Amino acid sequence: MPKLSVNVDHVATLRQTRGGKQPDPVAAAIIAELAGADGIIVHLREDRRHIQDRDLELLRQVVKTRVNLEMANTEGIIQMALKVKPDLVTFVPERRQELTTEGGLDVQSHRTSLQKNIQKLKKAGIPSSLFIDADPLQVKASKQVGADCVEIHTGKYADAPDGQARRKEFLRIAQAIRQARRLGLRVNIGHGLDYQNVSPFTTLSGIEDYSIGHSIISRAVLVGLERAVREMKQLIQGFHCGERQER
Repeated sequence: MPKLSVNVDHVATLRQTRGGKQPDPVAAAIIAELAGADGIIVHLREDRRHIQDRDLELLRQVVKTRVNLEMANTEGIIQMALKVKPDLVTFVPERRQELTTEGGLDVQSHRTSLQKNIQKLKKAGIPSSLFIDADPLQVKASKQVGADCVEIHTGKYADAPDGQARRKEFLRIAQAIRQARRLGLRVNIGHGLDYQNVSPFTTLSGIEDYSIGHSIISRAVLVGLERAVREMKQLIQGFHCGERQER
């Protein structure tokens, strides 16, 4: 069965708008796990715009499933990862001006530094994933630099203007998943996936984990976090209202 990892960054974003202590992303992570989440994701940005060091350190102590740390390929964050020892590190591109991650990592252009830092993490027992576009060259480069896993960026699929464009992106992602699996890489997918567009991926084999944050936290505002997580997990496992979807 595919797994669901819930990104709690947006809970921290809401907290930081007032500079207070609530809502607490650590509490949100605990609720998400109780609702069936198989992992918790946080992106520790260099500018600390949402998740703080305190959040990551506490999450590592209280999360019972897995902690996936998204981060830029920079020395300061690498040192934080070595200190906290998450279950998985996912390297992502990062720009100060962006609202959220805008695209996949250019692995080919950063081969040397990625390979060095992946090996550094591996020596500490921390596996690495690379957040990449559904591009065969990037998939191949990910294997070459020593990554254990790739997370295929689904943003272009989610943002497609019409059904034809969405179908085209879906096929590109499916091809990238097959290529990554042939190379022996584990495969996660994420970015822009929601309750309306995620179901087609349940027809594909080889996806280990769905990384979803914004749509779950948005729905949680209306129906509660426990229900929002439970409903998303039912969708990715091919169920709808408790019934198996027809293939």
